[in-house]
Amino acid sequence: MAYTDPAFTIGVEEEYLLVDLETCALATAPEALMTACTKELEGQFSPEFLQCQVEIGTQVCRNIDEAREDLRRLRQTVARIAGDFGLAPIAASCHPFSDWKDQHHTDKERYNALSKDLAGVASRMLICGMHVHVGIEEKAMRIKLMNQLCYFLPHLLALSTSSPFWQGVDTGLNSYRLTVFDNLPRTGLPPRPESWGDYRLMVDTLIDLGLIEDSTKIWWDLRPSARFPTIESRICDVSPNIEGTLSLAALTQCLTRMLYRLTRKNQQWSVYDRFLLSENRWRAQRYGVSEGLIDFGVGEIRPMADLLDEIIGLVAEDAEALNCVAEVEAARDFITNGTSADRQRAAFNRAVAAGQDRDAALKSVVRMLIDEFQIGL
Repeated sequence: MAYTDPAFTIGVEEEYLLVDLETCALATAPEALMTACTKELEGQFSPEFLQCQVEIGTQVCRNIDEAREDLRRLRQTVARIAGDFGLAPIAASCHPFSDWKDQHHTDKERYNALSKDLAGVASRMLICGMHVHVGIEEKAMRIKLMNQLCYFLPHLLALSTSSPFWQGVDTGLNSYRLTVFDNLPRTGLPPRPESWGDYRLMVDTLIDLGLIEDSTKIWWDLRPSARFPTIESRICDVSPNIEGTLSLAALTQCLTRMLYRLTRKNQQWSVYDRFLLSENRWRAQRYGVSEGLIDFGVGEIRPMADLLDEIIGLVAEDAEALNCVAEVEAARDFITNGTSADRQRAAFNRAVAAGQDRDAALKSVVRMLIDEFQIGL
């Protein structure tokens, strides 16, 4: 079958938590804030499941420069309007100390239904993520690329980790978000459908049984989008600063294009069993970039620095073609300077070493996240 080359357009969705500027605790979004953001951002802003969360989404962008411009505008607007109410957005996948039991879900039909369907599991969903869409018009090609891109999901997760704390406790994990999210049904690494028809058969089975309304209720780490002609990576923790987001988005876009090039040559990246990929997913969730991932081709655990160097080499041609060389190269900052999870722990430890008690030290982590949100805006 002949394929028209995909556009490889890009879109980014991010979820933010709103915190009180004085107490650093989570805060319910005032109705006036939601109204102002909704009006000014014209369809690119929405409430999230919990009342302390909001979500933004870029337009369909032709390249990473367009994504930067749009994402900067979205982040600036949310931060400015939130500031008018004594609040600030933070882009971290878990709040360092606030308790999920004190939060309430948004009174909206979709979220009311989720709360009812998911029962106690839903009430713990005090987590934020980042989604990256890459434009792939051909349905069959979306499945081919999804099956291969799964290999790299743990690598992207490791770089993105930003949720080490949960309810004031250092969990020991770099992405505690996934521990919470994986309690939901239809999450985790996707299955490996053989075709678009195979994928639709799985989805339609649940729809026909009345278990889900549509494929938006399938929350795999990677999926064909329910609304757009894209594949949607959902594996990453949200990044505190805009350049981290853009680096992860560029890597996702370039890896997709690289795998497409292989497919056009009637080749493909090695497809490994979900059981094996899950081990790397766990290692990324637990350690971030510090302990390495399994290289299944050589049968070794290798440092993330080496694996990232290889990935950057693999997608060099694609980064050139997509005009995002700088953003791809910037992924090395996650190794050099640590992930957000590493920086949050370091900020906490510095505060404790300076004589602050636990509560004060956790607030200092939030203040760092508030400051990081502003970087590059």
